Amino acid sequence: MVTASAYVLAGGVCLAVLVYGLLPGLLAVCLGFMATQALSTSRRLGRLRPSAFAAAAWVIIVPLVVLALILSNAKGMVFGAVAQYEALLHHLAGTVLEIRQKLPPNLAAHLPDELVAAQAWLAAYLQSQAHALTGFGSAGLQGGLLAYVGLVIGALIVGSPGVDNPAPLRAAARARARYFISAFRQIVVAQFWIAAFNAVCTALFLFGALPLVDVHIPYSGMLVALTFFAGLIPIVGNLLCNGVLTLAGVSVAPMVGLACLMFLIAIHKFEYVINAKVVGKRTGTSAWELLTVMFVGEAIFGVAGLVAAPLYYAYIKRELLEVGLV
Repeated sequence: MVTASAYVLAGGVCLAVLVYGLLPGLLAVCLGFMATQALSTSRRLGRLRPSAFAAAAWVIIVPLVVLALILSNAKGMVFGAVAQYEALLHHLAGTVLEIRQKLPPNLAAHLPDELVAAQAWLAAYLQSQAHALTGFGSAGLQGGLLAYVGLVIGALIVGSPGVDNPAPLRAAARARARYFISAFRQIVVAQFWIAAFNAVCTALFLFGALPLVDVHIPYSGMLVALTFFAGLIPIVGNLLCNGVLTLAGVSVAPMVGLACLMFLIAIHKFEYVINAKVVGKRTGTSAWELLTVMFVGEAIFGVAGLVAAPLYYAYIKRELLEVGLV
């Protein structure tokens, strides 16, 4: 009865996070917990290793100090990056509308007329995303505040003294939380290295290989940043980056777009399957399982469901493994 109640409580929290848009806070709770625990248990620090309470204080205070430094010294850089990303979306929208003009005449003549409607829809979508960035200030402030509150909660979970003899429901709930954070650690660590590898390869291609043949793709810095951050989302993030990079290449010339596509095929061939296997190796999840839950999560809850699906599924599978059902 107690364990079942803990399962219902954990399931209710996970569902409420998606329904009420609290996913950044939940991810920040896990991150704050991991950072505080890593500081308070690190053997490398030796005698300098802080207590759990001091480690929690560091995790809570350091982000505020970093934010203050950014706002005082690099505020323009932050808002400049948002403006550049908005300009990139407008640039891609224009490229979509001009694809027929950029292609060779003999090839453009064979394009179906239905492509015009698809071009208009995609261009309108990109333009709407660019206009949505005008509200980045309030939305970013709300999301940042939510993430910071989650970071504080995660740090305080470790920094606060525990109960010597917890009640059964408290003990069962803490076990559920421990398994969830373990699943978070497995997925985030694997996906971080995948995203970093993709970003490095993209940077070498855009800033190293293409300039050798006197080709310069506009907004290359933003494309590298997008490759990293979108790459943190398993499978789908990589597909998104591949499409954006190819479209950016087409904006220069069709042959540049083809070169970008060939690069992506060479570097990221079957990457969505490889990504799923890398994450699956840590969580015991096969590629088809991960793709399925991500598809269902996105269909029901949108982008939040897409991001949360691998984490939630890894947690559920961990619980099932613990009771010997899988």
